[in-house]
Amino acid sequence: MNKIKNLILRFYRNDVIRYVFFGGCTTLVNLASFYLLRKCGLGLTPANIISIIAAILFAYVVNSKYVFQDKCRTLRDHIRPFCKFISARLITMVVEVGGVWLLVEIFRMNDMLGKFLTQFIVLVLNYIFSKFFVFTTGRYQKGR
Repeated sequence: MNKIKNLILRFYRNDVIRYVFFGGCTTLVNLASFYLLRKCGLGLTPANIISIIAAILFAYVVNSKYVFQDKCRTLRDHIRPFCKFISARLITMVVEVGGVWLLVEIFRMNDMLGKFLTQFIVLVLNYIFSKFFVFTTGRYQKGR
């Protein structure tokens, strides 16, 4: 039992592993909301934008608290990193919306496949922005 606990702690101490796990959860929020909005008859771009916004809000909470363990204690403490997070995510949102549009409208790919494929580029860019630009006050420290 102790070996399992140590293995879990070792994985938890790695921010890349935490990011991949919560990034996967964020991607599920994005894809599921996109799928539901499309099934409800919403157009490609509006469904894409709304699903990205839902994923961005979810991602801020889990990245701040669990992945990068930012030291924000009050709502006021969150204002600056949230604005930086939104700015970075707006950049990747342009990449995602443009990528989905390109794959679906120009290359005639299935909309869910186009959405899924763009997630890989967006995931890498979001990690880089979050680690080096947004969440800079809560570096994980061993022994905590």
